[in-house]
Amino acid sequence: MEYVTLRLILGDQLNLQHSWFTQKDPSAVYLMAEMRQETDYVNHHIQKVTGFFLAMRDFAQELQNQGHQVHYIRITDGMATKSLPEILQHCIDTYAIQNFEYQLPDEYRLDVQLKTFCAQLSISHQAVDTEHFYTTREELGQFFAGKKQFLMETFYRMMRKKHQVLMVGNDPLGNQWNFDHDNRLKFKNQVPVPPMAVFPKDVTALLNELAQAEVQTFGDIEPKCFAWPINRKEALIQLNYFCEHLLPHFGDYEDAMHTEQAFLFHSRLSFVMNTKMVSPKEVIDRVVQHFYANQETITLSQVEGFVRQIIGWREYVRGIYWHHMPDYAQRNALDNTYPLPEMYWTGKTKMNCMQQALGLSLQNAYAHHIQRLMVIGNFSLLTQRHPDAVDAWYLGVYMDALEWVELPNTRSMSQYADGGILATKPYVSSRSYIQKMSNYCTGCHYDVKSRTGEQSCPFNSLYWNFLDDKKAYFTKNQRMSMMLNLLGKIQPEELYAIKKRASEIIENPDLF
Repeated sequence: MEYVTLRLILGDQLNLQHSWFTQKDPSAVYLMAEMRQETDYVNHHIQKVTGFFLAMRDFAQELQNQGHQVHYIRITDGMATKSLPEILQHCIDTYAIQNFEYQLPDEYRLDVQLKTFCAQLSISHQAVDTEHFYTTREELGQFFAGKKQFLMETFYRMMRKKHQVLMVGNDPLGNQWNFDHDNRLKFKNQVPVPPMAVFPKDVTALLNELAQAEVQTFGDIEPKCFAWPINRKEALIQLNYFCEHLLPHFGDYEDAMHTEQAFLFHSRLSFVMNTKMVSPKEVIDRVVQHFYANQETITLSQVEGFVRQIIGWREYVRGIYWHHMPDYAQRNALDNTYPLPEMYWTGKTKMNCMQQALGLSLQNAYAHHIQRLMVIGNFSLLTQRHPDAVDAWYLGVYMDALEWVELPNTRSMSQYADGGILATKPYVSSRSYIQKMSNYCTGCHYDVKSRTGEQSCPFNSLYWNFLDDKKAYFTKNQRMSMMLNLLGKIQPEELYAIKKRASEIIENPDLF
């Protein structure tokens, strides 16, 4: 068979609705590859690697079922060890390709790699849109042109108006843009949590292939019961399940954490969205439609909280990423330098909140945004870990982690390494926030009320130590003034004890 065009499909471009596939082109061959380049650039959770490869294989099979020609490279194939440019050149030579096409990648490193490769090609080439996001790469930067601060709330309101989501003309439904204040309930088993929707699969064969290829991973997996959705059909089932069973209480408990509930009312749609099995517009349209049809059982605050995460935050962080790369990934405004503790790979710690959040991450390749931000991220910043190390861990551990979404959330929102581009103040807290939003402090080894002494909660001493260590940096930050004033009222002898305790934790975190 003679082919004219080679089309590349990356592992996060599994969009069956893309215009490439509206009709069969017998002169085009689609390339998909399980590459060591992608498994090895950070150490990944075993469920993440498994999920991506299962989804890619399913997608390739579906394309073949529809009559498209697919060249698929498995992780055990010799070509899997080659770089993406080498694989592309091999296919171009093998098939005598005259035209190369690819969908715009969402990670900067791949964007550079493909642009560099195309610049050296003697055949025609073209990059096309992924046809997934609400916005273009440049739209956020254009919207905030000339502004010093890129406020998410301003962007979110523009998006709601532009795409007419939960709107009545130019006014928000319910005459209120944001119900965040209503979405902060602590979960105390007030309402039953539906069982998680699962899609069990036996992945033993794939795990054997990964072992044969000597792919290094970490984390847990159930070989006989891999539960994540891995194709569009399952993704839509997951979406419908969320609407019918979880949405009625999503907003209320979206920030809550509980030892007996790994997922609460979260949708767990981030993996299928970030691999483009479903689009954000499909998700938003389905959720909003379900809300309008069930207003007697679903309040506006539930659905607005979800819409804000997708049409607001998700599109916003992508715009931040593309506007500020590549130097964005090198920022370390607070000059933090410590490596990550071993507990991030073992989950072993006497701090119950960290044990819970790390345990969920290692067991499920998932934790919701508050566990990521206000437990693990909070501890990472308070103990002054290097943002490069924090980035690499977050990028590897979570199913949904791709650099475009992970980097702004971690280096900016969580670690304040960008110096305030995204967040106007660091998201740090003593035990107070964790105690307010969870039952993690109940029965913990440490005393949540004390900030000095061997039994004191590490978060308490770490919090005040962080403020003292970084006070020169935050002196002109008005949002930090109240906490810095409180810091100034701590007696010198107590502050000395606080800093001594904090130093012990920072230097030897795995002992705590």
